[in-house]
Amino acid sequence: MAADEKGSTTTDQIYNQFASDNYAGICPEAWQAMAAANQGFVPSYGDDPWTERACGLIRDLFETDCQVFFVFNGTAANSLALASLCLSFHSVICHDLAHVETDECGAPEFFSNGTKILHIEGAGGKLELDAVERAITRRSDIHYPKPRVLSITQATEVGTIYTVDEIGAACDLAGRYGLRVQMDGARFANAVAALGKSPAEITWKAGVDVLCLGGAKNGMAVGEAVVFFKKELAAEFDYRCKQAGQLASKMRFLAAPWIGMLESGAWLRNAQHANRCAAMLERELLSIKGVSIMYPCQANSVFVQLPGRAAELLRGAGWHFYTFIGSGGARFMCSWQTTEGDVRSLVDAVKLAVAGA
Repeated sequence: MAADEKGSTTTDQIYNQFASDNYAGICPEAWQAMAAANQGFVPSYGDDPWTERACGLIRDLFETDCQVFFVFNGTAANSLALASLCLSFHSVICHDLAHVETDECGAPEFFSNGTKILHIEGAGGKLELDAVERAITRRSDIHYPKPRVLSITQATEVGTIYTVDEIGAACDLAGRYGLRVQMDGARFANAVAALGKSPAEITWKAGVDVLCLGGAKNGMAVGEAVVFFKKELAAEFDYRCKQAGQLASKMRFLAAPWIGMLESGAWLRNAQHANRCAAMLERELLSIKGVSIMYPCQANSVFVQLPGRAAELLRGAGWHFYTFIGSGGARFMCSWQTTEGDVRSLVDAVKLAVAGA
């Protein structure tokens, strides 16, 4: 990652930014807010003015008196939120590509003392509601883990986005059967940017009970917010956070970036920028013969099928991207830090790789 003798950056530093939005650095607004909080002595464990202010801003954003907790990462947010909604003999229904099924290393089951994850298929990374209903009603005997939560990912793992009506329909179905609704919002800001709807409209107003609101992928250093729209569901959640090692002693540094992001509007600008870069990338890749788009680009990721040895050649040239997410193909992820120049460089590299494949 260091500069060479002439001062130019190495290949890895130039080419690794499309692997994940987690690869991006900290945006200026989050960085400055952390620096502002780094003054003097402040009470610990969240009993500080920074945490109080950040919680207030999140309540303002969602236009409701919700209960807010800050944790270090998305695995903790999702797992502890689901555990708070379930008993060990319950089950969680999610899409078979959902992060809680494929990428949490069993943490939801661990923190809930055994709650079972029931995953179902659905086109474009979205839950197919008839399949959800079949999973709920398939059995009602005591031998079957009782469905208790419906988990929705927004934006989905393949970059598609649930509309307001789709979220409402999923929540209505869950409500008819007494299920709670948890939303994995690691890229929630990208969904808001794409839909042009208020955060309230696509969460609690549509029927979502708990949102795991992403910060790290949106430009923060670390930290997610668990937002309970029904306060009674948050009973003793602070104890869950402590037991799971998620209670930050210097909580102001988890909370302060939210202040910088929300007060400045950077949370939405960052998402809009990342989405625009992904849309540009999709347009350019569509012009390359032999390259096909796997899913519509609705947020900040582009999934493509590359011909022959093109993926291997791209990696050999120093480009970093994932191929294990979704259902194969290459995923290119844009972030707040991606530039149009970055996109053009990747497109040129794909053209060369395809020509050599």
